Amino acid sequence: MLFHLYTIGILLITLALVHIIFPKYFNWNNELKSLSLINRQMMTTHTFFIAFTVFLMGTLCLTSSNELIETNLGRKISLGLGFFWTIRLFFQFFVYSSKLWKRKRFETFVHILFSMLWAYFSVIFFVIYFKH
Repeated sequence: MLFHLYTIGILLITLALVHIIFPKYFNWNNELKSLSLINRQMMTTHTFFIAFTVFLMGTLCLTSSNELIETNLGRKISLGLGFFWTIRLFFQFFVYSSKLWKRKRFETFVHILFSMLWAYFSVIFFVIYFKH
């Protein structure tokens, strides 16, 4: 299980760092112009805090893997993380429109990749809670 937590830690930190390219990749300078100032700032602020939270989750997995597995508090945190990533997986299929990825090779690949990633995170965190 330690291997999985280390792997998840590295993946989460990488995911957090990928958020750095979002404004340029998604062309936010043009795309967000029509929004009010508060909505533009909320978009960038929330993106920062999502990335920061994901980074902290990754750091937790890398620095406190034993505690996540072996302590009551760690297992409860794992349960919470399991629910977090399961809900994210749910959003992947039921909140994001399939129009964003269907019949688009790269977007379909990304959709499948991240669906598998969210499922992997969910399973590992639930296994930690229920098996240990």
